[in-house]
Amino acid sequence: MRPHKSEKATGDGMTQRTLTRMDLCEAVFREVGLSRNESSELVEAVLDHMADSLVQGEQVKISSFGTFSVRSKSERVGRNPKTGIEAAIPPRRVLTFRPSNLMKDRVAAGNKRR
Repeated sequence: MRPHKSEKATGDGMTQRTLTRMDLCEAVFREVGLSRNESSELVEAVLDHMADSLVQGEQVKISSFGTFSVRSKSERVGRNPKTGIEAAIPPRRVLTFRPSNLMKDRVAAGNKRR
């Protein structure tokens, strides 16, 4: 396995890897054959398009991968765990991801190999 720039130890003898934008650009460069600059621009354009759609409240559905969506959460009462004092938590929008069944199966199969 090739060394990965974004690795960190988890304390259980394994390393946790993070896939970065640069990794995606490099993969496009290797697999598609675009220049590094063109690969970077393509990845940025796709990510920008996804982000813009989510900001507008649209779902982003990627077949065989999953669905990104924005949920509106209403105001609720929370509690400061340190003091126990109640505080109002204002309404907000949160990003959610729901993996496809194919992705769930793929991740589960990867867990069995370890």
